[in-house]
Amino acid sequence: MTEPVPSIGAPGPRGLHASGYPQRETEIERLHRLEAAARPDQLRGDTRRHVDAATVAGLDIPTRPDPAAPASSVAQTGVTGRPSSSGPSRAKRKPRRNWGTKSLGLIGLLGFLVIWELLPRTGIVNPTFLPPASAAIADLFRNLGLTAFWQAVGDTMWQWLLGMLIACIAASVLGFVIGSSTFLRRFTNSTIEFMRPVPSVALIPLAVLLFGVQIESALLLIVYASFWQVLIQVLYGVADVDNVAMNTARSYGLGPMARLRYVIFPTALPYLMTGVRLASAVALILAITAQLIIGNPGLGAEIAKAQSGGSYVAMYALILATGLLGVIINLVMRMIERRVLSWHSSVRTEVAK
Repeated sequence: MTEPVPSIGAPGPRGLHASGYPQRETEIERLHRLEAAARPDQLRGDTRRHVDAATVAGLDIPTRPDPAAPASSVAQTGVTGRPSSSGPSRAKRKPRRNWGTKSLGLIGLLGFLVIWELLPRTGIVNPTFLPPASAAIADLFRNLGLTAFWQAVGDTMWQWLLGMLIACIAASVLGFVIGSSTFLRRFTNSTIEFMRPVPSVALIPLAVLLFGVQIESALLLIVYASFWQVLIQVLYGVADVDNVAMNTARSYGLGPMARLRYVIFPTALPYLMTGVRLASAVALILAITAQLIIGNPGLGAEIAKAQSGGSYVAMYALILATGLLGVIINLVMRMIERRVLSWHSSVRTEVAK
């Protein structure tokens, strides 16, 4: 009878070499020699590759980890050898602040105040009609403690806010409706181009005849001037919608309201925010103008009273207050614009600079 062949895992009486399996033992010895040759690399920092004899015996040559492989791959370190965002240490972007631009703006403001201070003190301008800047600033700080001053500021801001809300809502709705229709754009183009250049100050006699010195007269001027700023920007934004995106939305079965929400509105939103920011400054100008000429309560009316009474220092202090209001409104509108358009490339580029 023939002897049974011993199994692969059980050596015969004379060992593996005698049982006919010398290649596996030879392969294990060769892999041990390769591992011993790679020990200097492990001592230099590559301690990740530790393979015992049992693990080596269960691996084929193509699947065994290379003992001399680097500890971090190119995907982790990048071509330059520095850790990238996919490696263990992620680079943190720190926002840079353009202090140079801000300092230049502050220097320009200080230069204006210095020139204003020197003109009346050197006699170039009559100090009676143009007092020094220091006197106007001191009177402005004195007004901060007066109730009448804050009442005038509140009346001005209330008229500004109402006019802005009416103008922005009306211009946004009409802008999206007109811009979405080729027929309406062509039909209203001549009318818009005719009415837009008409100055709001020319409507003061009409406002006085219709509403007298009530707040409605000021609102008529504010809404008329701010309306065109927003409407033109919205029309440009709707016209900038990509035709491919619109056709894709139609092919996916999106209705008019869905296309307005997901395609038209995101494209026109940056234009809309620009129009709102420009309209906010125009609305403040028209609010002060209406109060100054018509006599509506507010800072404009207080400026007119100070001018008629010959109190020029108080008049210039109130003018500075209107300038500060304009700066504050502009800063607030820019902050809102950055928040609303934080996803837009223009705002991300501005923040990254």
